[in-house]
Amino acid sequence: MRLGTTEIILIIVLALVLFGGGKLAGVGKALGKSIKDFKSEVKEDDKPEDKPNDQEKA
Repeated sequence: MRLGTTEIILIIVLALVLFGGGKLAGVGKALGKSIKDFKSEVKEDDKPEDKPNDQEKA
């Protein structure tokens, strides 16, 4: 399901009515920080870790 221009505008207007301009800016900032943190954690998980191999111990 894709959102059209009308639906996006309606969501923005409802968010402004519910939260107000000041709170909406704070919510947007928190959401952006959360997404940034999530992306950095996903990138860290993709990196191979330096774990000793069981064959090296023998």
